[in-house]
Amino acid sequence: MSNILESILTNLLQPDNAFIQQATAQLKEAVKDPLIIPALCDVIRSAQDSQIRQFAAVLLRRRLSKRWKVMPVEQQESVKPLLLEAIQREPEHKVRHALAQLCAVVLRNEKMERWPQFIQFVLQASHSNIPEQRQVGLLALRCALDLNAEIFHPYFPDLIKLFKQTLCDLQNGLLLFYTVQSLTSIVPEFVGNETNQLRPLVPKLVTAIKQLIQINEIQACEAMEVFDELMESEVSVIVHYLAEVIHFCLEIAVNKSLSDDLRVKALYCIRFLIKLKSKSILKQKLLPQILNAVFPIMCAEPPPGQLDPEDQEDEDELLEDQAEVQIPKHYAVQVIDILALHLPPEKLFSQLTPLMEPCLLSKNPYERKAGLMCLAVLSEGCADHIRNKHLQSMLQLVCQAISDNSHVVRNAALYALGQFSEHLQPDISSYADSVLPLLLEYLSRVDPSHTSHLTKAYFALENFVENLGSKIEPYLPTLMERILGCMSSSSSPKLKELSISALGAIASGAEELLRPYFSPVMEVLKVHLMHTGEDGRPVQLQCLETLAVLVYSLGKESFLPLAEDCCLLGLNLCDRIDDPSMRSCAYHLFGAISEVMEDNISHHLEKMTTMMLLSLKSREGIVLHYNENHSFMLFDDEADDEDAVIQEDEDDEDPDVEGFSVENAYVDEKEEACSSLGVIALNASVRKAAYEALGKFARSMNLVCQKNPSEPNTAALLLLLDLLIPAYLHGAVHDKEREVVMTILDSLNNLLKDVKAPCVRGPEQLDKMCAVIKAVLQSKTACQDPEGEDEDDKQQAELDAMLLEYAGDGIPLITAAVGGATFAPYFAGFLPLLLSKMKSSCSPAEKSFGGGIMAESLVSLGEAVVQFVPQLLPALISGTQDKDDEVRSNCVFGLGVLAEHGGAAMHKHYPKLLSILSSIISCEKNGRALDNVCGAVSRMVLSHPEGVPLEQVFPVLLRSLPLREDFEENPTVFKCISFLYEKDPSQVVKHINDIARIFGHVLGTKEIQPDTEEALVHILRNMAQHFPQELQNTLASLPAEVSSKFRPALGLA
Repeated sequence: MSNILESILTNLLQPDNAFIQQATAQLKEAVKDPLIIPALCDVIRSAQDSQIRQFAAVLLRRRLSKRWKVMPVEQQESVKPLLLEAIQREPEHKVRHALAQLCAVVLRNEKMERWPQFIQFVLQASHSNIPEQRQVGLLALRCALDLNAEIFHPYFPDLIKLFKQTLCDLQNGLLLFYTVQSLTSIVPEFVGNETNQLRPLVPKLVTAIKQLIQINEIQACEAMEVFDELMESEVSVIVHYLAEVIHFCLEIAVNKSLSDDLRVKALYCIRFLIKLKSKSILKQKLLPQILNAVFPIMCAEPPPGQLDPEDQEDEDELLEDQAEVQIPKHYAVQVIDILALHLPPEKLFSQLTPLMEPCLLSKNPYERKAGLMCLAVLSEGCADHIRNKHLQSMLQLVCQAISDNSHVVRNAALYALGQFSEHLQPDISSYADSVLPLLLEYLSRVDPSHTSHLTKAYFALENFVENLGSKIEPYLPTLMERILGCMSSSSSPKLKELSISALGAIASGAEELLRPYFSPVMEVLKVHLMHTGEDGRPVQLQCLETLAVLVYSLGKESFLPLAEDCCLLGLNLCDRIDDPSMRSCAYHLFGAISEVMEDNISHHLEKMTTMMLLSLKSREGIVLHYNENHSFMLFDDEADDEDAVIQEDEDDEDPDVEGFSVENAYVDEKEEACSSLGVIALNASVRKAAYEALGKFARSMNLVCQKNPSEPNTAALLLLLDLLIPAYLHGAVHDKEREVVMTILDSLNNLLKDVKAPCVRGPEQLDKMCAVIKAVLQSKTACQDPEGEDEDDKQQAELDAMLLEYAGDGIPLITAAVGGATFAPYFAGFLPLLLSKMKSSCSPAEKSFGGGIMAESLVSLGEAVVQFVPQLLPALISGTQDKDDEVRSNCVFGLGVLAEHGGAAMHKHYPKLLSILSSIISCEKNGRALDNVCGAVSRMVLSHPEGVPLEQVFPVLLRSLPLREDFEENPTVFKCISFLYEKDPSQVVKHINDIARIFGHVLGTKEIQPDTEEALVHILRNMAQHFPQELQNTLASLPAEVSSKFRPALGLA
């Protein structure tokens, strides 16, 4: 049969369709013959044509992967030695590779116990004196490890010993390549102390890949993935050789003679190492070397006659594959970005400024571009530092560059302005008078055909306006005239798309101020939403996305009459158009509409949630990438085999699949499905969204319990919490992505805020939750580079500080959930950490954090604070003298709460506290701090009125009212006034003019809650009854618009 089979395979390789079709039919019949496996073995062993041998090996692998378990044992035992013999004597590399993959499939089925000869063969061949035989041994090993590395675990010490030898065989390129690939496969399988075996290999890997670069750059680029795997799985292995690995990657990155792919790979490794080990980077003084290497890469000019991809005038000129190309310059900017995110700003700026400033002043446009790109990416990670010290000068540079002669520089300036607008809020909004006219003037003179420039200009405009809030009002007529004009009359689809996107940003900023434009906006959107042609799809998608933003911004008043139509629109578009981007936009709309319709959306929920769950489960958009062997497979010969056996415990990996990718649109669809499911549950880049959505589900279940209390509902909530809380706590400690951990902590905080006690059931849960928060505060979680901690260096990156804030916010929330008495012992454990943030050497952000968390915690600790007065009082008093407004404000608030709950332990300190508060109120310029002084004095009066000289204090308090910014203190302040009025009305009526002025300011406003307004009305009506003349005289002296507010309160309306 082997001769017939060889003839069939030969015909399949003929460049003649007739031959191929006939041979295909013959092969389909041949594979049904019980002798097909021995026949394929004979072809592998005896065929003269290497392509035929390769084809036979691939066919046999396909056959055995599903039929090995049903083969007779005798046949199995005859195949195994034949394969080892065949691969050993095979001269052609492609055939060897196919045979190695065949051996791997057999080994996966047999396991090592039933085929010990395989590992013996590998070790023997790998130690051969013949270079090609060493290659064969490592090739067989690499393919087997690709399919199942775990079964080699008992042999890891032998393999490490082997790798130490083969990595030194520097003249044998393929051997080096297979060794590195094999090592990459086994790294994730090492656990605990086993990882120490890997450490000595790191210098050898560096040397081997250096040599491989000289032999084969493509293989060297692939071999660099071993560092990715080490960083992902066992970064501690690399830390001991951090400087060596960084220097190696920098050498590659700066070498212009190497391929872009290889240089990008090196920069990616540097970026990853900074992300994981930023403190070690600083400790080993590697920052200057990194900056000095990447800056020239950022400044590099493209080849003569070409532009960088992002500087093309027309985005449509870029081919899809060109748009995805990553060049070293892009990754060099990403290195600066990751440095900004993970290093203390002071450390980074001191090293970066001498390199950045000359670029910004250079005559070379690409150097100016590099300087601006640097400013842009600094704005996220170093936002506080820039806002406090550099915003005006940096913004001035960027605005000047928008008028630069070079469009390359203008593009970079627009990108920088967009980044500033996104990350430097709210401070940058105060520059609206200079920024917005500049942007609008630029947009008016850009050629609509230059879509790349338009995109960047609109990016800057969107980011700037969406955070303006009420400050947008003077510019709204001009903005809307331009936007509506472009939406309705422009002939450029791209300009329409950008204008509609900008409308969403304007809506986010303007909110209710946009209502006068609602009708014309909806008319224009309707035209594009009803479009049925493929050519208008991008504009249609943007309209749907913007419609969701408008719903969120304008709310029920505008959209309740249209809510049902919006639901049907989204559902019909999803039914009619099979497009992941369309579904993503529709899901966003469903989430928004659910907040408007609330329970009335229930009749659409089944269809909506079914669609979203299908999106989450879908494998659409997953693209498999095959190796060269796949081209031999003209059909899947096993598709209809009923007796094929596949092991259930196996992944059934296909050795022909080299990898896979997921199209971005499908990832976005899944993320939006997660997010919108969570929003819908509350009202009726995917891990973050999942954690967030799960929290929203739990909070929505809590709402169900509140509205419909029952044992089954409560049991369902507790079951969900039992699954979710441990997942949150594990993720917070072990997830390596800081942004994910921040999402986890924020979601946990929201749960604690809404659900409270059920989140912390029992002392064990409380222990674990507090341990996690403490681990974050002590920088001992996986995303915080705990091994790089330097005791002498307490500066930290701003996003590291944000992570601590998310953790710290949990302390007062847990206190409120379990009660002060229960939490007091845990607060004692947190207190030294919080007090350490209040030292004079700490940054304003750290002191604000420490004082704020302590103050908020005191509110819920209640009477349990008494035991902490000796530690807390000095720290809070010291904080009231700080230069930073927020630190002073937080500490003044904390003093007030301490006085409120500290009982007799605080009474003796009243004179000192009143003196401190008096000195603050006499010279304080910050509105929030003044408001907190009023709150603190009110708490002192309510807690211990005998300790306050009211004749002197009460008039000063009234003169400091109404509150300016911190309206959360209004209930306390007006409770104090009510208390004093009930205690001694005449004492309050003496100051009736101030009382009327204050009441007149807050009545009928959102500054006070309904219950507070009721208390004020009660006081006024009591005054009208008992002090009518005094009240009448006072009201008569007030301006008409103020006195009119009192008429409804007094029942005169």
